[in-house]
Amino acid sequence: MVKPTDILKEEPILEVRNLQTSFFTEKFEVKAVDGVNFAVPKGKTLGIVGESGSGKSITSLSILRLIQNPGKIIGGEILFKGENLLDKSEAQMRRVRGNEISMIFQEPMTSLNPVYTVGQQISESYRIHQNIGKKEAMLRSIDMLKLVGIPSPEQRVKQYPHELSGGMRQRVMIAMALACDPELLIADEPTTALDVTIQAQILELMKELQQRLGMSIVMITHDLGVVAETCDYVAVMYMGKVVEYAKVADLFKNPKHPYTVGLLNSLPRHDIDLGDEELTVIKGSVPSPDNMPKGCRFAPRCPFASEICVEQLPDLEQSEDGNQIRCWIYTDEWDGDPEVKVNG
Repeated sequence: MVKPTDILKEEPILEVRNLQTSFFTEKFEVKAVDGVNFAVPKGKTLGIVGESGSGKSITSLSILRLIQNPGKIIGGEILFKGENLLDKSEAQMRRVRGNEISMIFQEPMTSLNPVYTVGQQISESYRIHQNIGKKEAMLRSIDMLKLVGIPSPEQRVKQYPHELSGGMRQRVMIAMALACDPELLIADEPTTALDVTIQAQILELMKELQQRLGMSIVMITHDLGVVAETCDYVAVMYMGKVVEYAKVADLFKNPKHPYTVGLLNSLPRHDIDLGDEELTVIKGSVPSPDNMPKGCRFAPRCPFASEICVEQLPDLEQSEDGNQIRCWIYTDEWDGDPEVKVNG
């Protein structure tokens, strides 16, 4: 099996190897993340994309070891600057979280504490991780609000989350995440529930801050438009596994896995008149966690599936042009139509 670092030109700051995170019920085990591999280069952005339930958010929470019962990380390595985070104590992880690795969560209204002002919540990072006084921490919080483009920051630090708009709350979340100059930022659906113009502003802000601060970013999203706009590399996930991993330009120019092609084809196109035709969809539905396919997870929905796809799970292999694909079509063992080649 190939390694995710095989397609990188840069040194990785984070490398995830064979990560396995499961949730346990009385009846069965749900393998939410099942042998995931990817790497994040220094100063670059990796997008993790896939439909709801693919394991994107659980992957991001696993990196920071924030999985709660009945979930558990049961295997793999999470190498941050060469050190395995799974070997660290909880006290050591508290020093990493918010200081070296920060996270922007999906819903700013539920992630911010409603009974504390935004200034108090940003200040907390400084006081915990940098051991500075209350007054100095508040001054730095004002500076952070300026950095993320919030007007009148001296007044805003005194306000509560419900007094701010959705876009403002998301900027506060970014300010909190960047307070201690992290080397890696994990952004879990950072533009969810925001209108289109605010989404564009938030994404542009993150790009500007990345260039200014030199940090790496993991962008969790279901929106391929966000990936095209902000990312350097992309990992496509389906049912807990990475099915394609590539440079963003290569993936959009020549997608290979049938699932990736399906996602791209299902995007609305403004440059093509479909007439009475309906939008392209990926047929079928995501399998139930308690009834996983024996072979390729995508086989029940794949138009090209053959016998080997149904019976055996393929490894992640590297194609001649650099993409890493988990698909039998691109191996010598493929037993289907020899003329089939999937592309966009």
